[in-house]
Amino acid sequence: MSIKRSHATTRSSAAGGTSASKIDRQSLFDELRRLAGTGDGFSSVDVALTIGTDESVVAKALLGLASAGLLERAEAGRYRATPMGQASQAEFVKALAQTSHADPSRQRDLTEIGRLKQNNDIMRQRLLAAIAERDHYLAVLRAHGIEPGAPPPSASTTSASPSGAGPTNAPAPEAAGSESANS
Repeated sequence: MSIKRSHATTRSSAAGGTSASKIDRQSLFDELRRLAGTGDGFSSVDVALTIGTDESVVAKALLGLASAGLLERAEAGRYRATPMGQASQAEFVKALAQTSHADPSRQRDLTEIGRLKQNNDIMRQRLLAAIAERDHYLAVLRAHGIEPGAPPPSASTTSASPSGAGPTNAPAPEAAGSESANS
């Protein structure tokens, strides 16, 4: 039985080998540098065929490198390597190591941060629109000679009087008296 067990373990490790799940950093770096020089778009399949690694592993690495800012995401799962032209190999290795340790909760947090930033932008736009509207109405009031502010003290006594003498009659003498007092 021990022979079968040892034989089975060697076959399973050879069949599922780690070479398919690992990526050669140097060949990936060289290929991305080459693609950065051309400026052409590429997919994970293109890179996988070139460097001889499983496409799913390359796709995960490219996605991580794009989130780290070393690649630009283009349309339909394609990438551009233009930022790779300025990146050093140490930055590349660091970003690649971070992609292999991607935490699902970190990905959730990054998604949540993106959503919150978008909501913040929307609310900022709404606030700026409300401020612009307020400024417009204040300008219209001032153009008609109305200075907005706290209600005058006589307005509360005029509205409380049941005589119906009219609020426009009462403030006018006080306003005229206050202007002459201020002069």
